[in-house]
Amino acid sequence: MVLPHPLPLVPAPVSAVAREGRMPITATTRVLGSSPATAQLIAAVERRTGIRLSVVDEAPAEIELIVDPNSSAPEGYTLEVGDRAIIVGADEAGLFYGVQTLLQLLRQDDSGWALLGADVADSPRFARRGVMLDVARHFFGVADVKKFIDSTSALKLNHLHLHLSDDQGWRVHIDSWPLLTERAAATSANGDPGGFYTKDDYREIVAYAASRHMVVIPEIDLPGHTHAIGVAYPELVEAPVLNDNLIADSARLGQPLPVAGETYLGWGVGHSSVRIHEERTYDFVRDVVRELVEMTPGPYIHIGGDESLGTPQADFDLFAERATAIVVEAGKTPVAWHEMGSAANIAEGTVGQYWGKTTPEGTHAEEAAHFVERGGALIMSAADVTYLDMKYSPDFPLGLTWAAIIDVRAAYEWEPTAVLDVPDSAILGVEAPLWSETTRTYRDVEQLVFPRAAAQAEVAWSPQEGPERVWESFRVRLGTLAPLWKAEGVEFHAAAEIPWSER
Repeated sequence: MVLPHPLPLVPAPVSAVAREGRMPITATTRVLGSSPATAQLIAAVERRTGIRLSVVDEAPAEIELIVDPNSSAPEGYTLEVGDRAIIVGADEAGLFYGVQTLLQLLRQDDSGWALLGADVADSPRFARRGVMLDVARHFFGVADVKKFIDSTSALKLNHLHLHLSDDQGWRVHIDSWPLLTERAAATSANGDPGGFYTKDDYREIVAYAASRHMVVIPEIDLPGHTHAIGVAYPELVEAPVLNDNLIADSARLGQPLPVAGETYLGWGVGHSSVRIHEERTYDFVRDVVRELVEMTPGPYIHIGGDESLGTPQADFDLFAERATAIVVEAGKTPVAWHEMGSAANIAEGTVGQYWGKTTPEGTHAEEAAHFVERGGALIMSAADVTYLDMKYSPDFPLGLTWAAIIDVRAAYEWEPTAVLDVPDSAILGVEAPLWSETTRTYRDVEQLVFPRAAAQAEVAWSPQEGPERVWESFRVRLGTLAPLWKAEGVEFHAAAEIPWSER
């Protein structure tokens, strides 16, 4: 298929028409607008070009930023670039996304810096467009998380799921259970350094995300993936259950097996569980949820629920019912991995996160559908297309392969509403998780996340049947992001199937 060269925009807008000509950007270019997006635009242009735009309080101005609630759907915007550039956002989020589109139109040629002429009208397909960062297997500090927020919100992703606890470590301070960070935060997988967020750190992340129109979803993984809790409070956690797969994988990887009360340095799963029938366990859950709620303005608290292989089903069901109820009592909407859908009485309205494959296996589809039956909805994180920790190719140095090998095209060519037999209206949107077993540095994270996060962003934002919503168009448009990512210091993987631009 041969397509005309599209405007260099990712994700593809609802409507985008190129205009003839370019609008020069120089040191005399003025910006009119009182939104926070104005300062963000000026800072981004300066990082990219070295040119510092000036702000004016009244017309005339070459670039104008406006909020008009009647102009578009929520988070939507219109953008015109001719002799002047005018962005009209339906709300502050829409204006922010219009600025991200404008920055993608900023190009350098032999005449200097300029904006490509364009008429754009745009709004998102799905309201929920997310990424997940696992800071438990390997810890990433506040500065790294902020950079992650910058790079992903620029793709119009609007939810950040932080996986704050796992067998390897507990990563956020809880006043009522202080030993969690005193005893269970010092290390990461393979014995690498650990760390944790103070409450001020966590609030700083939440506020920074909000400034980029991202909602933070904190996750405390329960009742499994809880070995680290037992390092701090042994009375809360059962002895490890050593299944055959865990023993075999630990031997293959040269990793130690989990030992009760000792820091776990491997990354095997399914061996840990909190004590389901101890009332103190629910005191713990209630306290942790309460303290997270106090710091989290967004509507969600994620309570895990995956891979509880050592927990009897009846015990798992009891825990799922009580834990989801605790979140509701605290005034938030519970989110859980799809396995919690096996519990008959999860709290009504609980949101499920489906991490099974695009062709569901076992009972995964039924478990996911149960959230919808209980008045909830679903987030699609199909592991064989969205998991950012899978390898691009068999010989790629980072990542795992258990779900699939996911090149950029595989990450792009899937449809969130086609996986499960539920109404399209039950799909809230898409989330792309980055599990951090193999990512020892933030550079490693960026190599796995970019460019595939751009594929997931287009799946989540762009119209399903849009004219540019095909691989041959996407690969060309994706390649044009290279100069912008380089200017922002994003260490993306230059996948061979993408024609990367120089400028």
